[in-house]
Amino acid sequence: MKREKPELLIPASSLEVLKTAVVFGADAVYIGGEAFGLRAKAKNFSMEEMAEGIAFAHKHGVKVYVTANILAHNYDLDGAAAYFEELKNMQPETCDALIISDPGMFTIAKEVWPEVEIHISTQANNTNYRTYQFWWKMGAKRVVSARELSLREIKGIREHIPEEMEIESFIHGAMCISYSGRCLLSNYFTGRGANQGACTHPCRWKYAVVEEKRPGEYLPVYENERGTYIFNSKDLCMIEYIPEIVDAGIDSLKIEGRMKTALYVAAVARTYRKALDDYFISEDTYRANMDWYRAEISKCTYRQFTTGFYFGKPDENTQIYDSNTYINEYTYLGIVEEVARPAWQQGSSNTECVQDDNAVQEDCGDGKGTALLARIEQKNKFCVGDFIEIMKPDGSNVPVKVEALYTDAGEAVDSAPHPKQALWIKLSETPAAYDLLRVKSPDTEG
Repeated sequence: MKREKPELLIPASSLEVLKTAVVFGADAVYIGGEAFGLRAKAKNFSMEEMAEGIAFAHKHGVKVYVTANILAHNYDLDGAAAYFEELKNMQPETCDALIISDPGMFTIAKEVWPEVEIHISTQANNTNYRTYQFWWKMGAKRVVSARELSLREIKGIREHIPEEMEIESFIHGAMCISYSGRCLLSNYFTGRGANQGACTHPCRWKYAVVEEKRPGEYLPVYENERGTYIFNSKDLCMIEYIPEIVDAGIDSLKIEGRMKTALYVAAVARTYRKALDDYFISEDTYRANMDWYRAEISKCTYRQFTTGFYFGKPDENTQIYDSNTYINEYTYLGIVEEVARPAWQQGSSNTECVQDDNAVQEDCGDGKGTALLARIEQKNKFCVGDFIEIMKPDGSNVPVKVEALYTDAGEAVDSAPHPKQALWIKLSETPAAYDLLRVKSPDTEG
């Protein structure tokens, strides 16, 4: 008997990325505030942005979980209580759950906000059903499995915990070299603690070997002329194993990536959304679209792919030894903020011709038929005459030509060299709000 469709849980580093995740297929989004999360270098959310993001997500039927999963020290505790109080009283509505790893933080959250739903982070090293049972008795609703578990082990946990208790597991994204992500390398080398949210990712650096009796003599480990990256794991990808994931009894499928761009989030969310929906139509439908999933999931940044620990312990084939860089097939140009006719556009003083979410309002009232323009904040340079691609939430990719570019003041330009510059774009086909614009990277043209 097929289990219920699991939740698709997508990361968001900013308000823009949250909205992208929602539009491109997330059932739930997890975000971090400005404190107590494990991604201190992410943009993260102010309380005002968090309130706006939660309202946007809830309007679209999507849940929001807030991370507070640091391993806390004494000096964190008073601030944590105040933070949970602020989240509790957020208006007009607050988050749907907290993600916590530290028992002290868990206790404070329960004292301050007894009714809040709490999910236990993977940082808590959740590797057996007794641990799940413990957290259930303490009042946790969900536990995130350690990345070191196989699907067989997760299925065994499912068989020993209450039916209404939820299992969340990572199915895509970067893998940490340290057990359950609890790394000390960053703290040792740079003084920035991974367990306090400030990891510098030293696992991606190049290393040599020092022999005990020859201190100071560094022996390079050659894989090629650049050295070797012995801690550099491939990225997790389970897009080809949705049936096995569902059969294991996992309730929430988690994507890693609270440091990633809107383009990455859109590509991953859209692909897994379609794969899940297809599988719950029929396994034949899912299998028939496998080539599309593989192609689309490779259009976001990645470090080759592995299935991690799900089918047994990783071996030498799960590491990348000759590079620490991502494969990046597409360049992110921007997300469509609105589609309208600006006041400066010839023959129009109407600035109200905008879309309602994804439905474009075409009638501008003057009968002149002037093309609607798309407004974006440019992320990378492109030019008039370029052929780019509109990436849509429904799974389609629309090739278009850039016919004109204008500044916010209405000045026509051939290109916009400045990152984050606001642009109005005329394309050969009109996009909708929250569509993403991307272009194939030059070194991947084929």
